[in-house]
Amino acid sequence: MWLPFTLIVLIGLASTISCARAELLRYDNYHVYQLQPNNSAHLAMLKKLDGSSDSLIFLDPVQNVGTKINVLVAPKRVANFMSTLERAEVPYQLMEENAQKRLDVEELVADANRRQGEYTWTEYHELNDTYAWLHALAEKYPKQVSVFVAGKTYEEREILGVKIAYDSSSADATAKRGIFIEGGMHAREWISPATSTYIINQLLTNSDERVHKIAESYVWYIVPHANPDGYVYTHTRNRLWRKTRTPYGSCFGADPNRNWDFHWNEVGSSNNPCSDTYAGPQAFSEIETRTLAEFINTLKGELFFYVSFHSYSQLLLFPYGHTSELPPNYKNLKRVFDVALSAVSKRYGTKYTGGNIYDAIYPAAGASVDWAYGEIDVPYSYCFELRPSGNSLWTGFRLPADQIIPTGEEIMDSLMAMIEEIGTLAT
Repeated sequence: MWLPFTLIVLIGLASTISCARAELLRYDNYHVYQLQPNNSAHLAMLKKLDGSSDSLIFLDPVQNVGTKINVLVAPKRVANFMSTLERAEVPYQLMEENAQKRLDVEELVADANRRQGEYTWTEYHELNDTYAWLHALAEKYPKQVSVFVAGKTYEEREILGVKIAYDSSSADATAKRGIFIEGGMHAREWISPATSTYIINQLLTNSDERVHKIAESYVWYIVPHANPDGYVYTHTRNRLWRKTRTPYGSCFGADPNRNWDFHWNEVGSSNNPCSDTYAGPQAFSEIETRTLAEFINTLKGELFFYVSFHSYSQLLLFPYGHTSELPPNYKNLKRVFDVALSAVSKRYGTKYTGGNIYDAIYPAAGASVDWAYGEIDVPYSYCFELRPSGNSLWTGFRLPADQIIPTGEEIMDSLMAMIEEIGTLAT
């Protein structure tokens, strides 16, 4: 029987995708439990379990008493894990009996679109797709866009970014203040690089007068993928991978957002290489953070605004992560924060909360936003924990692709409001 050409292509594509996906780790019948440590003994016990076995995957940092923690448990480990929790009297709730149902990869049509060379915000893209798109932008907008290498990775990939500078040939261009946006620090948080590229596209194509004014008034440095090795690994092997890919004994990777040299490893991180919050053997042990920091340091004195995109919880955070002590310009940081939360809610009613990192989410030393604020004197340094809300549990790392554009729209609204408000304040 003869088949239409398009159907033959899709069948062949489905076969290719099936083979590629066969390499991905699967989580069939893994249980998801939500734990709530209510005292220091609960917390100490869970910290010992974190990173102790491949059969237990802690999806949230084990940080504070009273903070809920989602854990992925292999079928063979369920009975033992339940027994451990009950002996220690740790409150828990079964949230999911088969985690794999929540981790289905993109539909065939989305994969077909990607392989046809389309770059849209209706799907999540692989690293090479985004890198090709960045280079294409430089060719399409040679007067506004240039591609730069912001660092290197353990697996010898480049950390690419784009610089957007309107009227870059004019003498005034060098006097423009700079904005740095960093995405993709944690590999599994796919909405982060997707939002970064959405913003790049808006700065270049949006004809709205307000957007255009913001775009041309500053020099923009945007790095969609600060952890390329980890991101590739989420596509090829483990969708839930968070860290870098540097080998440390039998385990791999450090948490790149605990590895920056600002109060490194003082609080909120682990010394266990198998933990998702492993701070690394020393500050800037990861080539990704070290080389990215070296690049950012060349912009010292130019940058006034630093933004890091993570997910999830719908939070806006600012320094510090290592202490509850508020930063010197707290009043201005809070004023911009308030404007940002108001702006982000106007389009879709999305509610963000937040504050200083230590109090609003959990203690976490060695983060990029703290380093940018404390070491290179960027006066307005923020982290967005993007959609969905914290009530979405562990499925937040798998935000549906149909939410990329709404997320990008409301974050663009928020960034514009923040920048405009900063313009009214003394830095």
